[in-house]
Parts: sequence; C-alpha cells; structure tokens
Amino acid sequence: MLYIGVDLGTSAVKLLLMEGSGRIVNIVSKEYPIYFPHPGWSEQKPEDWYEQTIAGIRELIADVDKSRIGGISFGGQMHGLVILDEKDEVIRPAILWNDGRTVEECDYLNQVIGKEKLSAYTANIAFTGFTAPKLLWVKNKEPENFARIRKIMLPKDYIAYRLTGVHCTDVSDASGTLLFDVKNRRWSEEMCKVCGVREEQLARIFESYETVGTVLPEIAEELGIPATVKVAAGGGDNAAAAVGTGTVGEGRCNISLGTSGTIFISSHQFGVDQFNALHAFAHADGHYHLMGCMLSAASCNKWWMDEIIGTKDYDAQQTAIAADRLGENHVYFLPYLMGERSPHNDPNARGTFIGMTMDTTRADMTQAVLEGVAFALRDSLEVARALGIRIERTKICGGGAKSPLWKKMIANIMNLKVDVIESEEGPAMGGAMLAAVACGEYGNVEEAAAKIVKVVDTVEPEKELVEKYEERYQQFRQIYPACRDLFARLGQPVE
Repeated sequence: MLYIGVDLGTSAVKLLLMEGSGRIVNIVSKEYPIYFPHPGWSEQKPEDWYEQTIAGIRELIADVDKSRIGGISFGGQMHGLVILDEKDEVIRPAILWNDGRTVEECDYLNQVIGKEKLSAYTANIAFTGFTAPKLLWVKNKEPENFARIRKIMLPKDYIAYRLTGVHCTDVSDASGTLLFDVKNRRWSEEMCKVCGVREEQLARIFESYETVGTVLPEIAEELGIPATVKVAAGGGDNAAAAVGTGTVGEGRCNISLGTSGTIFISSHQFGVDQFNALHAFAHADGHYHLMGCMLSAASCNKWWMDEIIGTKDYDAQQTAIAADRLGENHVYFLPYLMGERSPHNDPNARGTFIGMTMDTTRADMTQAVLEGVAFALRDSLEVARALGIRIERTKICGGGAKSPLWKKMIANIMNLKVDVIESEEGPAMGGAMLAAVACGEYGNVEEAAAKIVKVVDTVEPEKELVEKYEERYQQFRQIYPACRDLFARLGQPVE
C-alpha cells in the first residue's frame, strides 16, 4: 500500500508519498501566502491551505497506481485558530502560532485565572502562541465573529474536515490549545468556561494514529483515488516530526532546527515541571512528551544571512568558521527575534549581540548566531535534567540539521550524541507513518518507527570541546536575566 503524509507548514504544504516499507516514492511542496495585517500579527487563509493540499496530492500521485493508496495523515503547524460558522464556512483568516497579539489575554489567563489553575486544568500555562488566548482575543475584539462560531479547529484539522466531513483533532495538537486536559486526554471543562465556549463547539478528539473517516466520494472522484482511503487524525508538527525520526517510547529525544526550534522528549509517563517552562503534551504514539520550543531557530540564521550579510551562500559563511574557534568565541547572540517561549515565556525578549570588540569578525558573529540557538535549546534541556530526566543522545531534524557545523555545536554544547537518520523528512514522514498504522500496516507507532527509521551517522561530543562550551554556556545563561527588564522597557512607548 501507499500512504500520503501532509505537512501543513507556515510557508508551504509538503506532501510525501511512502510505501509501507518506509521507502519514499515522491515529495511535492506547494507554497501559500502569509499575511501581516498589523505589526506582530500573523494570519493565513484556510482555503489556501486546502487548495494547495489538493493540488499537491494530485501532483504527488500523478505517476503511481492510485488504487494502491491506503491512507492519508498529517503533521501540521500548531496553535492556529480556525473558526467556522453554522454553514462550516471560515469566519475570519486563521490566527497563526507566531502571532503576538494576545499579550493582554495571556496576562489575564496567567495572572487573573492564575498559572496554578491553568496548569491543573491543562498541564500548561498561557503563551501568546496558544489557541485559547486567540479565542479570548476574538471574544474581546471581534465579538460579532465570536458569536458566529459553531466549530473551533486547528490548521491541519481543517484539511481533515474538508477531506472527510468530520470535525476532528488529535491529542498532540489539542495539547497546544490550552483547552485540553493533557493528563486525561480530553477537553477541559474548566477552560471551556474560562473562554466562554461549549464543548460541542470543539472538535472530536482522536489518537493520532486513529482513523477519523474515509475520503468523501467527491474528493475520491476528483483525485482518482479509492473512496476507501482512510484519513488518520495525524499530529501537531513536532509530534509528527518525532514519529518521523523515531522519537517514540520512553526517554527518546529529538531536536528540530526549523523556523522555530524544539527539543522534544518522549515519555510513557505524564509529567510537568513546576514552573511550566516546558510544554507537557500528549504524544502521537499514545503516550506523552515534554517539549521546549524557541520561536526563532534556523530563522535566526536565515535573518542573519539574508537580511544582514546579504547572501544566500550559507555554506560559505560557515566554512569561514575555523575549527579551532569552536568553544573560543567571545561574542554571544540571544536568538529572541520574535520574543521567546521556552523556557522564558517573554514576548518582549529581543535578539541581542553582546561581546563584540574591534577585532570581531563576520565569522565570529555568524558563529555566535549558530551557537546562540544551541545555547537557548540547552536552556530547555536543563529544565528536563532538573526533573531527573537523563538524556544521552538525540535525533536531529529540520533545515538547520543539514549543517555539519551546527550538528557539531549541538553535540558539544548539549553534551549529547547526535544521531542522523537516513531519511529526514519531518512531519510529512511522520504523517505517512501514522497513516500506515491506521491502515494496519504496523501494529503501533513504536513498531513502525523501529522498522522504518534508520540511523546512518552519529556526531559524538568531544570531551575538551564540551568543557569549553560548558564555560561559554554558563556565561550565556547570565545574559537574558541581565537584559529582561530592559527588554520590557524597550517595548513600552516613549513618553
């Protein structure tokens, strides 16, 4: 059988066609626009997602025996708010994960409702990117739209609805809404009351590998695929990427260097750190995970290269960083270009260079950008270590993972063995694997990962370099606390 994985990203939808064995048959990508109607706002049109997904599937399967297609599933950008009216039509553009308009709503949730209650209800606290604050923003700022809401959905789930007619979501994506009782894998009655919504306005919850339905007859006819093709619930992008890298089961780790950056730790047991610095979410494998998420990771390098240096030749800039400079750089970079989520939860945080002197070079600053992202990811790893979690190795994925230099930095700054897998295709691969499980190709997600995911290389930490970077990290971790109050003042209007 053949399985389709749909990765609904922020800039494009990536579609992957996989055989049951895990062999990739084809990959297609389709872009769509993102809108910034006000500074700090970020929106997309759900219809764009759907149109490009259908166009992508059509191209993806053009040259294969369509009768062999067994299932479709998803990985998708998390936290986005999609609201439908009584006719199941989109009420307003979707508010995305990287939208920062909900500062007031987050303050209300964290300070008035209280972080302690939020954590008890959902295992998490409010972040500007989460869905519940967006819902409160619509309630406060667009009451006429709020009154029209019949269904509240997440981005990938809108595609699943258009394919099947079922209003559905999965436990991993629902975990990022702040409307979901993660421990008990159900909607939180208390949070529904806080946000002024009824549970029937929320989608039906599935495990990520469960079938939500089959493709609608008209969709099957349009695409030339069997009407028996199953659609599985899928997962949030990070959970789906973790499936695609084999980060399932107890005590596995994955680091993603995409637009945003994450450290993802899978566990059979539910757990929460006392300060809610890490997200405690349900995992796509049927268990749980902890996740630290930074809002700008590979995007920091893209910003530095594209906007500041003015080059697309990223490799050449990294080649200029001599091996003997690793662990010796006196320039530091705080990678908070869009504020920061884990572990600081500070929308006012900003990107900052510090430590430059007259002999600082472009290579030093490029190195600082790469190291800054790795140091910031380690901040989240340290929270997990404080919980008694012992991680010795990690998988790695995302665009930044293609850089040998960056992988070496990650290995030595975090003192972890970094496993490189044969086929790193992120959430799209995870989505295809979840579809294969839903169709019975594998008994469960862990079995699928064990048979499909293959490690082809490991970057080992080097004792001397680990020690050098330990000293640098201890200096790095002092910079944000020293700047925090200044960041808050910089965000205020000048009187």
